Amino acid sequence: MKPTLVVLAAGMGSRYGGVKQIDSVGQNGECLLDFSAYDAQKCGFGKIVYIIRQDIEKDFRERHFDRVAKNFNAEYVFQTPTSLLTQEEVSRVAAREKPWGTIHAVLCAESAVQTPFAVINSDDYYGRDAFKTLGRYLSDIDVFSTEHAMVGYVLGNTMSKSGSVSRGVCTVKDGYLESIVENTKIAYEGDRIISDLNGQKISMTGKEWVSMNLFAFSLKAFEGFHEYWENFKKTSLDQSKAEALLPVAASDIVHKGEGKIKFFSSTERWFGMTYPQDKEIVKQEIAKKIEQKYYPEKLWKL
Repeated sequence: MKPTLVVLAAGMGSRYGGVKQIDSVGQNGECLLDFSAYDAQKCGFGKIVYIIRQDIEKDFRERHFDRVAKNFNAEYVFQTPTSLLTQEEVSRVAAREKPWGTIHAVLCAESAVQTPFAVINSDDYYGRDAFKTLGRYLSDIDVFSTEHAMVGYVLGNTMSKSGSVSRGVCTVKDGYLESIVENTKIAYEGDRIISDLNGQKISMTGKEWVSMNLFAFSLKAFEGFHEYWENFKKTSLDQSKAEALLPVAASDIVHKGEGKIKFFSSTERWFGMTYPQDKEIVKQEIAKKIEQKYYPEKLWKL
């Protein structure tokens, strides 16, 4: 049984200034996501499920999906502002513009996922070793296992010189995740790394383990995700900027004793599409990997 890769590709790209998940960075028009899809397929994933916005469907198909679907079992689902809401809840949030967050996105894809699955962001580069680790792990676990997994990265390897980043800072014990604290503003101040956490500036070493939203779950996780989403709606539905976040829901599984999350690590250096100036950096990094024969000049057969 081959695992599924779930891709969070419905983001607004507000800091980037456009639909970054399908912006071209490869030599043949590939976007960053093409390289993650290629790595996942090479590492034993049997299906890829994208979560997108309805307004980018046409561009998404033309710039990415159609070529991948010729080579990989692929489908996409929509994350909409009214998904998973009752009529009464829809009327309460009619003015909301901000998406509901990553756990909401994953729940929108539930019907398309029939095997243990990994989750990634569409605008981050993870490296093939991480897919290899989770592909092997997910292929071996029971469909409804209570033991899940994640790959963590070294904070200093995931920073951007272009501006602040959001990272979940992980506490790990005996090879398992203990907690994740979401830090939404981590940035360089000179040579120092500073996190602005709840209005307090905290110095960081750069050696902390952080989440890049690269998780691996059995289908059992959906039970906890639904519970988290229902609680989120009760407490945060009327908050215009509140988001239901995957790292928080994953951490809840651990805190409530409903499962464990095995912690794998990667020393891969991150690059991604957060700010407009990141695009040239990503293009250069991809070109280096093609020159090193890490990737072929043409990823897909068309």
